[in-house]
Amino acid sequence: MDHGVRAVHATARTRLPMVSDQLIARCIREEPKAQYELYRVLHPLLMGICTRYERNRQDAVARMNQGFLKILTHLADRRPEVPFELWSRRIMINTVIDDHRRQKQRKAHETLETPPDRVDLAEVNSYLGRMEVQELERMLDLVPAMSRQVFNLFAIDGFPHAEIATLLGISEGTSKWHVSNARNILQQALARAAAKDRARTPSR
Repeated sequence: MDHGVRAVHATARTRLPMVSDQLIARCIREEPKAQYELYRVLHPLLMGICTRYERNRQDAVARMNQGFLKILTHLADRRPEVPFELWSRRIMINTVIDDHRRQKQRKAHETLETPPDRVDLAEVNSYLGRMEVQELERMLDLVPAMSRQVFNLFAIDGFPHAEIATLLGISEGTSKWHVSNARNILQQALARAAAKDRARTPSR
């Protein structure tokens, strides 16, 4: 299922236009027009990341602006061999994680009160292959905050459990539990959506 979730986001992901060395140099010199141009170019990428991690647009915008400021601040420190999109993405993700950890508004442990129900994984994966990224993001809102955060890092952004544990100050076992919890909730939501879709589709 993780591969399907990642594929939905990869298909919808907006690729950055080429960011020239000249534009970066002008931003390092703190030219306002260049900084605005870089903001305009980065906005879809950064906002897409923040929307996945935050539950409302106001928080997403605030986090995006924090991340962009960090990008501007550290432009001169970027190693030229590191792709600019990858570098910007990592700074944005780290900004979101740092803010969650600093404010301590997220629970590090949550209890799964009900055992996972059995679902038709073939039907779930088939529906997942047809769904839009916006629908998947709505389903992610059903996942408790900490589990959603860990699932985003692991299943979508490709972080290993060891790195997630270090970032969030949890054990690798807890990281794996949150991924499992998120998978179960998403599978149930996908199964319900797939069943509704099947009911709407006339049989041949």
